[in-house]
Amino acid sequence: MGKFIYGVDIGGTSVKMGLFDEAGEMLEKWEIDTRKENSGENILPDIAASIKEKNEEKGVTAEDIIGIGMGVPGPITEDGRVLKCANLGWGIFSVADEVSKLTGVKKVCVGNDANIAALGEQWRGGGRGFDSIVMVTLGTGVGGGVILNGKILTGATGAGGEIGHITVNPNETRVCGCGKKGCLEQYSSATGLMRSARLAVKNTDRPSMMRDFEPEKLTGKEIFDAYKANDELSIEVVEEFAEYLGLGLGQVAQVVNPEAFVIGGGVSKNGQCVADIIKEKFEKNVMFALKDTKFCLAELGNDAGMYGAVRMVLE
Repeated sequence: MGKFIYGVDIGGTSVKMGLFDEAGEMLEKWEIDTRKENSGENILPDIAASIKEKNEEKGVTAEDIIGIGMGVPGPITEDGRVLKCANLGWGIFSVADEVSKLTGVKKVCVGNDANIAALGEQWRGGGRGFDSIVMVTLGTGVGGGVILNGKILTGATGAGGEIGHITVNPNETRVCGCGKKGCLEQYSSATGLMRSARLAVKNTDRPSMMRDFEPEKLTGKEIFDAYKANDELSIEVVEEFAEYLGLGLGQVAQVVNPEAFVIGGGVSKNGQCVADIIKEKFEKNVMFALKDTKFCLAELGNDAGMYGAVRMVLE
């Protein structure tokens, strides 16, 4: 029997888990519920129990496991300590030490979920072939992960890569969920895109394909479908979304100079046109040396975090 690695990606609703071989190939994946009651005290024991169950099913012992990689939705230090994770109810403690104690596996690597998703895409997804990328996740918010020379840029307190909270509009009066105003994710997340589209439909009487849908059912897909059909109002909405994103990513590139941006999240499912319009706006905001930066679509979907977690173990 060979050696194995577990890749674990903890989300607010479910924990995605995968069993991988020593070459990093996924053998099996499954999910368990994230039980957040009582300050999330059950989350790690539930993960350990699921690993034990899978070990027994496969005839695997702790000695057969190279390590466990894990992504957590919050700031994580390089030694595996969580510095508070409000989404899970956790305070400050060593996730790595606790998982090692619960499973008997010595090597446990823990990282921020957005960062390990970026690592997964750089290793096996849309960022293949590049040593330095920035992963941009366009979902409820704007997530980010920075990989430089194959390594996660963690930052001093584990908060590196929080690109969604770059200020792109200092004149904004609405407050972002982080407490600031004018953050990138207020305009360029899927949430921000849908808000802009609904306001455009509400505040004008101009014809648009977007009017074919009830406002609450107007999602990124309908907006981009109209955009692809040269619908003028949706073009304006998408242009604004991309202008802010191009501005924010331009600021990121001026600091870290990645080879490529990898665009993921729900908005990215609308295809290459998403990456193309972001690149167009990006190039207006960077110096000449950065204009060759590539823009690619993510490929691993919800599995990116598990792949990135396994990559941490194999480094």
